[in-house]
Amino acid sequence: MNKKIQLSLVSLALLAAFPAQAEEPTLVEVVVISGARAATKLSETPSAIGVVDAEMLRRDKPKTMGDALNRVAGVHWNDLGNEQHSMAIRQPISTGSVYQYLEDGIPIRPLGVFNHNSLNEMNLAGSNGIEILKGPGSSLYGSNAVAGAINMMSAAPTRKPFAMLGVRHEAVAGFTRYDTAVSNTWGKVGLRFSHYSSRRSSDNWQQYSYGDKDSFTLRADYALDSGSQLRATLVRTDLDTAMSGSVFENDYQASSGKSLNSFTYRRDLTTRATVAWEGETTAGGNTTVTLFTRRNDHGQIPAYQIGSCSGNVCKGAQNNNHVSSRGIDIKHVQEFGWLDARLIAGVYIDRSANPYVSDNLSIVRDPVSGRYVSYTLASAAQPMGVRDFTTDIDNDAAFAQFEFTPLKQLRVVAGGRADRIQYDYRNNLAPKGSANFGAPNEQRSFGRFSPKLGASYVLGADANLYANISDGFTPPEVSQLYGKTGIPDLHSATYRNMELGLRLAFLGGALRLDTALYRLVGRDTIVSYTVSPGNSENRNAGRTRSQGLEFALNYDSKLVDARFGTALARHRFERYRISATQDFSGNEMPQAPRDMTNMEIGFKPMAGARIALEAIHQGRYWMNNANNVEYGGHTLLNLRAAYRLANGWELWTQVRNLGDRHYADSASSSYAGSGSYQPNTQNQYTQGAPRSVALGLTYAYGK
Repeated sequence: MNKKIQLSLVSLALLAAFPAQAEEPTLVEVVVISGARAATKLSETPSAIGVVDAEMLRRDKPKTMGDALNRVAGVHWNDLGNEQHSMAIRQPISTGSVYQYLEDGIPIRPLGVFNHNSLNEMNLAGSNGIEILKGPGSSLYGSNAVAGAINMMSAAPTRKPFAMLGVRHEAVAGFTRYDTAVSNTWGKVGLRFSHYSSRRSSDNWQQYSYGDKDSFTLRADYALDSGSQLRATLVRTDLDTAMSGSVFENDYQASSGKSLNSFTYRRDLTTRATVAWEGETTAGGNTTVTLFTRRNDHGQIPAYQIGSCSGNVCKGAQNNNHVSSRGIDIKHVQEFGWLDARLIAGVYIDRSANPYVSDNLSIVRDPVSGRYVSYTLASAAQPMGVRDFTTDIDNDAAFAQFEFTPLKQLRVVAGGRADRIQYDYRNNLAPKGSANFGAPNEQRSFGRFSPKLGASYVLGADANLYANISDGFTPPEVSQLYGKTGIPDLHSATYRNMELGLRLAFLGGALRLDTALYRLVGRDTIVSYTVSPGNSENRNAGRTRSQGLEFALNYDSKLVDARFGTALARHRFERYRISATQDFSGNEMPQAPRDMTNMEIGFKPMAGARIALEAIHQGRYWMNNANNVEYGGHTLLNLRAAYRLANGWELWTQVRNLGDRHYADSASSSYAGSGSYQPNTQNQYTQGAPRSVALGLTYAYGK
């Protein structure tokens, strides 16, 4: 049966089971921004959106962005150590450029320079909440937002004086962090400063794993006499961390905390600034004009590029990748007096420069321990080659979304975005056009219109049903085109998502259900194919299909609170033939757990006290494209406890991996499915942390 017909039949069945009522829904109390780029009732948003609010951030004090995101059903921030990470939202766990990371609705990086680690460029301490739009958001946010968009809202200045100081220490991890914040408003001017510094010493469970981060957010709000307002933000993040990297089969099974690396690193210095003006420009219309600039300075010797060993001499690389941007985002929201209609429209212009330098390394490996102990610059004749180029990236876009209510219970949303991305590539090496020195100078353009059509239907006072169909696309990244020896023949990947969702509230809103059924079909999906450890290349897979069910329950009462979120999914290569002898069509995609669950139950025995037990389950998945090497999955328990003392003091503790389970945050294999299978040279694991206890103390003045 046609899949669209199946979705329609399900919709009709649900409409029959829940006849429409005239009552106002209680779910409208939840307001989200990211679904329409404007404040919108959740019951009128035909998209799957997860929310991590300010109270949850304050209460649970997440160590990393992943601690906050992973409580949302269907969202998995995958820990690679010291805030380095990969992601899985309606896709396998990967480093692919299928997500858009936003701050107050503005991308934190330009298109074409996606970095799977870039959430570590955000200051979680300066956040007032996070919204996760699951599925394609390209109709509003452009390319890359094909599997999801994560929008972090900066915390506004407080009306009254506020100050906060916090400290935490985690001995097993060698981790210490300090948090500070001050805020106040004087007449028309409000200021807020939010900061944290973390240090991970070399004295911890894992070899070669130091990590330092300093991050601050400064926000200023100014109320103008005309009723409009100005908002300015400055965010700066400095990250200096080791890349512990992965280990092979024998070292992983020994569970020793071993690292094969002794010099790999990642250093990021990020600065972003925005100035936004917002005010009423027409009757019933509000305009926001945001000027932005960003600078990313990024240098590394990546652990994942070490490989192609001959005896005890291996190949690797070091690179410096910088981005400087300036741009403008103009958005207008116009309310109409008929059919409760609203138009959201705007333009986005981004001009970015991306200089990149890469050098080959010759790496010495210790024959006994297998550790990589030293390196020297290698000749340009090595297959990985050298690179020295600059790519200017122009991204121009126009978007519009129209919403109206043709029936009292029905809200219809239709919109789209037209994107044009141009790369102006200039090779600084000679001779140009050779395998070792990169491509000749060139210009490439990519463009596409990404439409969306959705509807939300009020089923009763505490229920609404929604459905949408939306498209997304992602062009090849600059690094995918120009970063390695050969220039691959890559073209844009396109995606189509069909989604049906249901939201219910029970017990006066104390118990809430949010579930979604989706199918995301990708064509020409850009995948990284591992030829051998340390040697991968980008290819367009012919067709992929991801489909699944996301299910979330949340309950809150005076004595007990609980949440349960799970995602059941299948991610397959519909068509992926890479050679005359290798055809992975029909196989499941690697690192694609069939089920992921995050659940927690909290008890509040007295005022100001809470203790909670969290369970995290990750299902089994294939480690390779051939589907014959498997990771068995894992289940972890975490414990949280906090008690508010008098006069603004709070004492708290967090126990991670309570059962001290042996597990991997990431598991992959380069075994192609034929020939000799050698686990200790083909299987690689990112080791999970053992049990650790964090103690924290926080003081807050004012609110």
